[in-house]
Amino acid sequence: MYEALLYEKTVKNRVQCHVCEHHCIIPENSKGICQTRQNIKGKLYSLVYGQVIAENIDPIEKKPLFHFLPGTLTYSYATMGCNFHCANCHNWQISQFPRLNNNIAGNSTEPAEIVKRALENNCPSISATYTEPTIYLEYALDVMKMAKKNNLKNIWVSNGYMSDKTLKSILPYLDAINIDLKFFHNDNYKKNCGAKLKPILDNLITLKKNRVWVEITTLAIPTLSDSKKMFKQIAEFIVKKLGKETPWHISAFSSDISYKLQKLSSTPKKVIQDAVAIGHEAGLSCVYAGNVSLPNLENTYCPHCQKLLIKRSGYNTEVFMQNNKCANCANKINIHL
Repeated sequence: MYEALLYEKTVKNRVQCHVCEHHCIIPENSKGICQTRQNIKGKLYSLVYGQVIAENIDPIEKKPLFHFLPGTLTYSYATMGCNFHCANCHNWQISQFPRLNNNIAGNSTEPAEIVKRALENNCPSISATYTEPTIYLEYALDVMKMAKKNNLKNIWVSNGYMSDKTLKSILPYLDAINIDLKFFHNDNYKKNCGAKLKPILDNLITLKKNRVWVEITTLAIPTLSDSKKMFKQIAEFIVKKLGKETPWHISAFSSDISYKLQKLSSTPKKVIQDAVAIGHEAGLSCVYAGNVSLPNLENTYCPHCQKLLIKRSGYNTEVFMQNNKCANCANKINIHL
């Protein structure tokens, strides 16, 4: 166990956690909503520090990040747990394990070992991914600090529900993030995830203002998050608040691997195609299809002359540009090579 950051003692040996926007008040011997932070004798402890449950060398496009170090590998890791309980979760076996089993599993791994493995495998970045990095902030932050000293880029794949204090803690070390913007209605967030929409939108704006590379993913779930109205609302928010150059990924839902939505159908290709079109109509430069075979909607084209700049086939990536400029029209492209 590792004493947690960002908490305060209240009354009767209770503590209040400030790592995410739940701000859980936790009685003695109890845990927060994430089930990975426990009050022991009036002190809050992380139960997952260094307890790595998943490690892989992934194409960075798998995060997905399409405009940040395209064509490179990223060293990916996670502990168990999540501060959401999304019915659609595709990684529920590890994200919901502490909630379902009242237990923590993982391999004890020092932050230095994660950085060492990234360097040994020629990965220019390290990604905190698969589950929610906010709930293992203490561990992620130690990895990030060490990665920075070794000239590695730091990436998070997140639900965006971190607190202001957590955001301030990671901003000096965070290079890129993909945030799941799951819905654009507070009631849907509350019902499906047990969370609120506004903190996520506020965090997206803060990240962008602080020049962290931001990409957004929306999972198109039949009957829940596949309406044209919602797609338009999200696209307009991105254009107005984050900038038209911000990449937006619309991914297909797979019912057979979801947490609690096996009775739903998987997302039809037409829904993804329509969502991409809506994004472009709203003014977004780069809108992508995910989890579905639509090759032309996975490639990157010059927004000025439509020249192919990055070709993607599965996770194979070919880059046809240099110095962030289109070879055909010399238009500057907002891509971090």
